[in-house]
Amino acid sequence: MKNSFRRLLFLVPALLLVTACDTAVTVGSKTIGLRSGEFIYTDGYMRATYLFPFEKVWAACEKTLADMKATDVERIKKIAEGDLKALIQDEKIRILVSYVDRENTSVSIMTGTAGNSLASQLIHDRIAGTLQGR
Repeated sequence: MKNSFRRLLFLVPALLLVTACDTAVTVGSKTIGLRSGEFIYTDGYMRATYLFPFEKVWAACEKTLADMKATDVERIKKIAEGDLKALIQDEKIRILVSYVDRENTSVSIMTGTAGNSLASQLIHDRIAGTLQGR
């Protein structure tokens, strides 16, 4: 039993490294996944890092919510982090924006109560488009 568990501990990271696209692993109540090396999906949040300063990413997140006609928007912004909560088509959206360094900002998105990777991906795509001027 102990050897099987140890093999599993080594096999899972190896599997993640080899497949490099659309991989998810659930251990207990925690889910971790990779999508083409761009996004990390964990516990309902889809996270990506953008090569833009914090203020620009924050503005892009706010514009994305406005463009998607979000309602009941709550904004909590601090020096190095921010939290946006809203409703889009009766779905709860939560966007966490975190300063990484001067030119990198992390954005984590949870859609719904347990997370919806497709909806979170759509919001990430909209944020990226806004940052690139599309």
